Amino acid sequence: MLSTELTVPSTGRTVHVPNPATPYQGDIARYWDGEARPVNLRLGDVDGLYHHHYGIGDVDHSALGADGDPASEQKLVAELHRLESAQADLLLKHLGDIGADDTLMDAGCGRGGSMVMANQRFGCSVEGVTLSAKQAEFANGRAAELGIQDRVRARVCNMLATPFDTGQIAGSWNNESSMYVDLHDLFAEHSRVLKVGGRYVTITGCWNPRYGQPSKWVSQINAHFECNIHSRREYLRAMADNRLVPQAVIDLTPDTLPYWKLRATSSLVTGIEEAFIKSYEDGSFQYVLIAADRV
Repeated sequence: MLSTELTVPSTGRTVHVPNPATPYQGDIARYWDGEARPVNLRLGDVDGLYHHHYGIGDVDHSALGADGDPASEQKLVAELHRLESAQADLLLKHLGDIGADDTLMDAGCGRGGSMVMANQRFGCSVEGVTLSAKQAEFANGRAAELGIQDRVRARVCNMLATPFDTGQIAGSWNNESSMYVDLHDLFAEHSRVLKVGGRYVTITGCWNPRYGQPSKWVSQINAHFECNIHSRREYLRAMADNRLVPQAVIDLTPDTLPYWKLRATSSLVTGIEEAFIKSYEDGSFQYVLIAADRV
């Protein structure tokens, strides 16, 4: 595959970034290379875990402080970050038994927060893939700062055509990144790299087939993030076609609404909060975890 040379500002070294396979991939790479939303960066500043997903769990109102507390916004940000780390922790829990000698793959790794958590939890190696050179640079910089660069690495490549050997990966996941790709192509690649018996986990928003079609709120989310949200039915069908057998399907919609309602009261709003809240409440959109084994 043809590549482009990119100079990394923080180190001055030159890296080879594969050219996007399609114009759409180029659009997504540019989108995330330019993304610098405070809602992602300020939450990550709380403890150095930089995520690109949402949160689950009840809000701890005692941690928010009283009205008029000058530190109330800082406490709110910390609570939002706690909820998003709880989401990543739930995903990692569903990977099952992972040993220190195993290798995991984070497909659509963002700035690497979940990779760090996986290494801390299992002591294993974690390989992340992203279309964004800026995200990969950030994730690798954080791994170096934490002294785990020999165990945690992000690279720029297409999650539909990763450089890993067949059966090399013990567990893999997509955390809110599967809406950028065709699901059959995605699960074919996960099925290829996973060892037999390996576990795949995704947490994702999906439109509810019982609603009939994607609602206006789902369409707004698609436009905001330049993605293509799939239905829950599409996930299960594509998994079945690619030797991934679901072991757990969990509706997390009630668990994520507190995060969104709290975020809507913060200074970090991006304008998309209403679409998430309304679509979750009217049943047209769902937040689900699916854990499947490679057979």
